[in-house]
Amino acid sequence: MTDLPFVTADLPGSGGALRRAPEDFRVDEVPAYLPSGAGPHLYLRVEKRGRTTRDALRELARALGVPERDAGAAGLKDKDAVTTQWLSFPVARDPDPAALAAPGLRVLEVSRHQNKLRTGHVRANRFTLAVRGGDLARARDCAAALAARGLPNFFGPQRFGAAGRNAAVGRALVTGERSPEAGRAARDRFLRRLSLSAYQSLLFNRWLAERMADGRFAAALAGDVMKKLDTGGLFTCEDPATDGPRVERFEISPAGPMFGHALRLAGGEAGAREARLLEAEGIALADFVRGGGEAEGTRRAARLRIDVALEPLEDGYRAAFELPRGAYATVVMRELTKADAELPEED
Repeated sequence: MTDLPFVTADLPGSGGALRRAPEDFRVDEVPAYLPSGAGPHLYLRVEKRGRTTRDALRELARALGVPERDAGAAGLKDKDAVTTQWLSFPVARDPDPAALAAPGLRVLEVSRHQNKLRTGHVRANRFTLAVRGGDLARARDCAAALAARGLPNFFGPQRFGAAGRNAAVGRALVTGERSPEAGRAARDRFLRRLSLSAYQSLLFNRWLAERMADGRFAAALAGDVMKKLDTGGLFTCEDPATDGPRVERFEISPAGPMFGHALRLAGGEAGAREARLLEAEGIALADFVRGGGEAEGTRRAARLRIDVALEPLEDGYRAAFELPRGAYATVVMRELTKADAELPEED
């Protein structure tokens, strides 16, 4: 992420080291809904450390006597952290939580619901991170600036794979370029979705970086597609004088392009900016048809409200904050520390 701008570029970072131990990085999943307490699906809220979500699903499905494919999770959490999340299983009887305990895995709550928990059924993630050797005073200055200016909703480096290869493969799929990697991705739906999404994310990051460089990060432009931050609803900006103050108040945000063949188009000045980006890349929206249903396109909020709580540690500080699904803690910590570090985040 070294080529991406900071919204707090005028402030020195705290420095320090992230994630020296799993306990230094905690992620608590905030579900889109809580289980109702009744229904055919057993819901377990689990805490894990040193284990992936898939590993936890496999272990619990085996203990409960159900096929792993019937288990449900809203998202995947990395093993190199302490994480909590709900998992679901089609089990008729409530188990003894203590009987399900395993190394690095324990059940915190038991409930029930009418439906299986599915990917995306998550509202947010709550992060708590220790920064060893970090300067707390500098971190506080950066956190205050973020609260006032907003968080640039960049995609983190996890999105792009080693040396950015996922995005390169995605571009090849869009342009029709032939290569062994593109050929494999074209035949494998998971790899195809991963690669196309990485390329769309790369273009979004470029769009947002250009917007920040031009001083338009917290502005409304004529023709902007806007996203309501409370409901996710989209509309087109027709009056920047009216919508600009709403952007400043974090009611709405410009919604940047995740380019695709069915993307809702921006108009006016905003649309011209997006068209120039595609032209510089040497592609057209119609090229994304080669990606099929995985490349229809969507819109992503450019600017998010962020409140970072900080507390001192003997050898640094602890930062805690909540982000909506799809936003990256890596981006927050980069602003605080002014250092690039890849955290083990869901992607």
